[in-house]
Parts: sequence; C-alpha cells; structure tokens
Amino acid sequence: MARIEQKVRDLVSEDAGMESVVRTVLDHAEDGEVKWVDVRDDLSSGQWGRLIETGVLVDGDAGFELADAEATRDALENGTADAGTATATSSSSTDSDETESSWSMWDKGAAVVSIALFAGYSWAPMRNIIGNAMNVFLGPLNSALPFYAVVMILAVVTGLYSTLLQANLMDTEMMGEYQEKMQEIQEKRKEAKERGDDEALDRIQEEQMEAMGDQMGMFKEQFRPMVWIMFLTIPVFLWMYWGVGIGANATPIFNLEPLVLPFAGEKAWTDQVLGPIQVWIVWYFLCSMGFTQIIRKGLNIDISPTG
Repeated sequence: MARIEQKVRDLVSEDAGMESVVRTVLDHAEDGEVKWVDVRDDLSSGQWGRLIETGVLVDGDAGFELADAEATRDALENGTADAGTATATSSSSTDSDETESSWSMWDKGAAVVSIALFAGYSWAPMRNIIGNAMNVFLGPLNSALPFYAVVMILAVVTGLYSTLLQANLMDTEMMGEYQEKMQEIQEKRKEAKERGDDEALDRIQEEQMEAMGDQMGMFKEQFRPMVWIMFLTIPVFLWMYWGVGIGANATPIFNLEPLVLPFAGEKAWTDQVLGPIQVWIVWYFLCSMGFTQIIRKGLNIDISPTG
C-alpha cells in the first residue's frame, strides 16, 4: 500500500470529519494543486494544517499540491472497510510488538540471579564459593599460561558471546522504528511551531506522550541482552577478583608476575593506574574492547538500530 494512501486512511480512521476535508481538497485541486484561499470556507485552519503536517499536502509551485492525488482518491474510495482493517492490524501489530519486547521467564530469572551475584563483590563467602567453582574450569588454563594471557582469552570469550547475544536478542529494526518515530514527531513539532498551529501542537504533544511507551520498549530491548551478558560475565569477574585477592581480608590465590604496561611501566596487578581503577581491570577492558571490535568486524555484526 502506498504511504500516502495509508496516511489518508489513518487520518480518516482517527477523525471521521477528515474524510469530507480530504474530498474538499480533492475537488478543488487543479492539476493536483490547491490554495488555502480556495478551501478556507469549507475547512478550518487546523484541518488544513493537519493535511500539511501528515504530508498529504506538500509545497507546490503556486500553493500546495497533493503528494499523491491518485493514492489519496484510492484511500477514500476503499476507505471505511480498509480503515477498520488497518486499525485492527495496527492494534495487532502493537500487541505483537509488546509481546516481542516483553521478557520471558528465563530473562527475568537471569536478571534476578545477576543481581544476586553482585553480592559476591562485597560478601567473601559468596565470592569464595563462586571463585572455587570457576577455578575448576579456569584453574588448569591459569596453570598453563601467564595470567595476562588468561585475561586475554577471557576477554575474547566474553566479547564473542556478548556480541552474539546482542545480535540475537536485540530487535534493531524495532529500535530503528522507535527512533524514526520520535524523529518524525520532533520534525512535526518544529513545523507546527513555525506555522503557529496550536491545534497541531496539542495533537503532537498527545502523540509524544503515547510514544513514551515505545521508549520504554526500546529500553527493554537494549537491556535484555545485558542481563544475559552480566549473568555469564560476573562469575568470570568474581574469579579474577578472588584470584587476584581483592576485598576485605582477601589474600591472592594466584602467583602473579608484574605486568608491564605502556606509559606506566612495570605494575603489580592490584596497583592503581587510572584513579582507583586497578591494573587487572584496565588490562581486561583494553583486551575486551579491542577483541570485541575485531569479532564484530569479522562476523559482520552491526547492533546499531536500523530503520
């Protein structure tokens, strides 16, 4: 269906009085063009502004012209029945989007466990349990390789599953639609302000308030993969935290050689290099950021919103 045809149908479905307004404009249009002076006795300035605001009317040579006269006429001829169908479809689509953006039981469970795991950073008994459990799998690797190499491998693994989780759990198309909708609202608001159309500004304000629900859906889409990333990554961090010997009354578990950092020289793993940030965290994030970019390029994965 043509975009203009859909816009006309939406106008009529939202306000039945707009059908006669569109018919009036069609009747007065000559070669697709129409002037305000030709129709001002038959419609209000707010209705005229709404046609411009929605893009049904666009700038012409001597006034305004219908963006697509044929599509506008088709929308009116097939109007009532199809408008009802479009409304139902739109409602179904909204319900579908809400369903798709809602979290599953597994997502909520992962969120609860991830929050609980944060206690391991301050509560030694939990940190010791998780550290010992993770050491069953990571201990042999740590015995075979220097610690800096182990951190590099962990950065590669966490970067890989983080990228795959974001690519598979985030609906970038839906997020792109959210952003496009908000941008359109901002553009319509700017145009209405320039025209001094208070009626249009009130409608746009209502539309903006309704769009707040879309923004919440977008936030949920962005945060959903983060829950699973934290669920998998926090135990890895707690293992390093436990092994390096961070926290009250903590002692190092690993036998660690100093690390030589660019511009900083030889540093112990618990030394502070960027304010209160310690060497082991800086080394992990440097490796993670670098390898994550390589993985995304190598797998051709783009997680930015797409319209």
